[in-house]
Amino acid sequence: MPTNRNALIRYKTIDKCLQNPYRKWTLDDLIEACSDALYEYEGIDKGVSKRTVQADIQLMRSDKLGYNAPIVVSEKKYYAYTEPDYSITNIPLTEQDLGQLNETIDFLKQFSGFSHFKELDTVVRKFEDHVYSQKTNETPIIDFEKNENLKGLEHLDTLYRAIRNKHALEVTYQSFRARQPATFAFHAYLLKEFRNRWFLVGAQKVDAPLLTLALDRIIELSKSEQVYEPRPQFKAKNYFNNTIGVTVAINKPPQEVVLFINHKHAPYVLTKPLHHSQELLERNNYGVTIKLLVQHNFELEKEILSLGENIRVIAPERLKYAIKERLQAAQDLYNTDFEGSNLQPVSQMLLHKGFSVLNQVYSSREIRKIRHLFAEKTNKPASDLMKLEDKRLLLINSNVTAIVEAINPELSLKSTEYKLYNDAIPWFQQKITELAVYVFLDDSIGKSAQFSVFPGSHKKRLNQAELALI
Repeated sequence: MPTNRNALIRYKTIDKCLQNPYRKWTLDDLIEACSDALYEYEGIDKGVSKRTVQADIQLMRSDKLGYNAPIVVSEKKYYAYTEPDYSITNIPLTEQDLGQLNETIDFLKQFSGFSHFKELDTVVRKFEDHVYSQKTNETPIIDFEKNENLKGLEHLDTLYRAIRNKHALEVTYQSFRARQPATFAFHAYLLKEFRNRWFLVGAQKVDAPLLTLALDRIIELSKSEQVYEPRPQFKAKNYFNNTIGVTVAINKPPQEVVLFINHKHAPYVLTKPLHHSQELLERNNYGVTIKLLVQHNFELEKEILSLGENIRVIAPERLKYAIKERLQAAQDLYNTDFEGSNLQPVSQMLLHKGFSVLNQVYSSREIRKIRHLFAEKTNKPASDLMKLEDKRLLLINSNVTAIVEAINPELSLKSTEYKLYNDAIPWFQQKITELAVYVFLDDSIGKSAQFSVFPGSHKKRLNQAELALI
């Protein structure tokens, strides 16, 4: 392993360049890339000579460092790897490297047990186990949680140096909700790891609200020409104190969250607390009651939901209602599951009785949205309603499509016509060739919508006898 840090920076820079097959790299290009890297990492502004880079390439090709890099020159000027997946970072460690790493581990283990170095314990164990498996070529003894396919990890080094050296960044970012990526200047203050994902805390301006960016949503990253704007009032050590996860509401005080965990799952929560503020309030034969002092955020709800039937929210009421709503929505997914065997009786009922009635075709959430949209547009003509694409998507969901296809695969839902009637029970009639579909949205007694399929003309209007039968 090279002892010269500048040389190592040049080797890694050349390696990174040659790993990009979409660009042809001349010697001048590699010299410029190495000069930029040395300036960024070490502040060296005198550049790199042509002879130095040529010597680096020859050394990387040789076995002196164990690289044996497959570097070739095409057209007498373009440098490239002959193996697309090659990288000097993938080569195995040499005996000398392993010896130096063992010495480093022994040195770090001397600090084990000191309160100021508690965070080192896990790092040293990971380090020691990796070196052991490399040296003995055996299966690792410790299997740590990891996600090798996680995107964005390649940005960690750049972000760390930007925070340490106080450099502003140019970030191209696309959240899960955004349709298009956005590019903006960003001043980074803290890197945060949570559940094996990495996040970046910072702001676009010194007086702008703090943002938390997920590294796996960063598309491009580069150094910005803007001057870095520090935020002295930002306390990295305490920023996540009152939260579970990475969603922080600034200036919002934490609240007391009281949870009951049944006796089967209580030992897991007591031995691995949900939050550092966790306090045991009561223990009995049925389970334990604990208290947390945290903000109500998405990660808190996710943590509670992960325990399923083993946990119940006692307080506050808002959190209890949110969890109840999400559990009911989850149950709806199973209640409205129309697959294979569920659809077989539909066509049989239609054939023998002339109609078929199915409950819970729409989820409770869909019913609320449909009723809301229909309440706004009940008195509008059908031509206006057809323009509402969101309404069409609500009415013709996957269950409706599956039901119609089960009755007759040749029927189409592409050509549709909505007719609304402002009756006591809101309903709509869907025009389909040789089929009339009626949906009754009446969840006042806690039931989901009824989905009624009748043969005949799309102009058919149910009479009182048919309504009474349903």
